[in-house]
Amino acid sequence: MISVRSTARSTDFGGAPASRWIFVAAALAGLVAPDMAEARPARVPQAGAFDGTWNVLFATERGSCSSSNSFPFSVSGTRVSSAGGGKVTGGVSRSGIVTVSVTVGASRASGSGRLVGGSGSGRWSGIITGDRCSGHWQATRS
Repeated sequence: MISVRSTARSTDFGGAPASRWIFVAAALAGLVAPDMAEARPARVPQAGAFDGTWNVLFATERGSCSSSNSFPFSVSGTRVSSAGGGKVTGGVSRSGIVTVSVTVGASRASGSGRLVGGSGSGRWSGIITGDRCSGHWQATRS
């Protein structure tokens, strides 16, 4: 059996006390451990909790953008994507917190909010056909 004490005595660390090197090794191991945890596969959230096509109605409260627009999104697991036109990227957590970015031509907007069951709501802002606008959104699952 090899003990820390016997290993420390038999190893030459340039005159530094062996206990200092053991402490340094333990500290370095603590720094490396979080990186190792990140390398593990992420836990897969509850599959299907928000899966499906969502019809999202955007209402403008500030700016001269059109007063309302409707846009379909698709949710699969934790990913939000387009269900019809434009580039949509985003995600949804297990608890329903959602963040989304939408680009259609030169227009772009981002929003966040929450999905609960088959509905959701939140805030959005962006530049739509050159105008800075913002408002709220409401979603229903199809």
